[in-house]
Amino acid sequence: MASQDWFEKDFYAVLGVSVDASQDDVKKAYRKLARKHHPDANAGDTASEKKFKEVGEAYAVLSDPEQRKQYDAVRQMARGGARFTSGGPGGGGAGFDDVFSNLFGGGGGGGNVRFTTTGAPGGSGASFEDIMSMFGGAAGPGAGAGTGFRAPRGARRGEDLTADVTLTFKQAVEGAQLSLRVDDPMTGVRTVNARIPAGVRGGQKVRLRGKGRPGDHGGGDGDLVVTVHVEPHSVFTLDGDDLRVTVPVTFPEATLGAQVEVPTLEGQTVRVKVPAGTPSGRTLRVKGHGVKTSKTTGDLLVTVQVVVPQRIDSSAREALEKFAAATAGEDPRADLVARARRDVPGGGHAR
Repeated sequence: MASQDWFEKDFYAVLGVSVDASQDDVKKAYRKLARKHHPDANAGDTASEKKFKEVGEAYAVLSDPEQRKQYDAVRQMARGGARFTSGGPGGGGAGFDDVFSNLFGGGGGGGNVRFTTTGAPGGSGASFEDIMSMFGGAAGPGAGAGTGFRAPRGARRGEDLTADVTLTFKQAVEGAQLSLRVDDPMTGVRTVNARIPAGVRGGQKVRLRGKGRPGDHGGGDGDLVVTVHVEPHSVFTLDGDDLRVTVPVTFPEATLGAQVEVPTLEGQTVRVKVPAGTPSGRTLRVKGHGVKTSKTTGDLLVTVQVVVPQRIDSSAREALEKFAAATAGEDPRADLVARARRDVPGGGHAR
């Protein structure tokens, strides 16, 4: 901010507080005005956007005790009509040097200080930039221009804010456009429109750029970091970009093979071929029915679960007994026992 801004702008008036307002009153006034003129609540309103920036600029100065003291001093000089020449012995009225004598406790007697505005080589006395540097600022663009100084605090990025959101399983898989209520200690509760990407996981943090607290003096806005919670689904689970579902099949279907209907997250079904001799626990892949993002599309992973009937009638029992008799020579555990014996320490045999 140029020194001319400090001479011309009344930050107290911008916030609507008195010059002796407490820091707490300054903060309350800022929060009220920031909520009223925040861009999220006034989309497309250039007047509100301008007012929001003015309010932020005023608060950045008045909320900092040191900057507020410097600002008050500059405003005092403006009201007193400070001159940029020496008063000289016998000169009438208070000069710029007298103002600084009062500000910094220096004596006004004796040789007075001269102040020039050009800073040209060979010029006597201190330049305007030299005076402004006494406040801790830096000279403005262009050496010797004498146009002012920059604010002691430069551009500062706004702070990040945090929020939590709970999504349905379908929202997490497909992505969602949400309106989040964000509680900002400085500006109060406000609504932020946010897009949550497809395929987000429970516990994942999503960073929304520029949705945090506004920056100061042209600094960028902070981010909003959203922690995502996902409600479980009764049928589907998420595995990377793939969806998983467990599908029960009968013993004849697994043995002889079958075409079975499998649900999808979209609420429809897809027919899946279960090959003959499919064991329980085998996973079949259905292309293109997983998470769809801008870069990839996942699959639907169907895990087959052979269901054992809890009750059977006499005809079914008779059929099973005949099947058992027909396959009596087969031992599905033979390989298991052989592998277990090979792994006995010392080459011994399990009994």
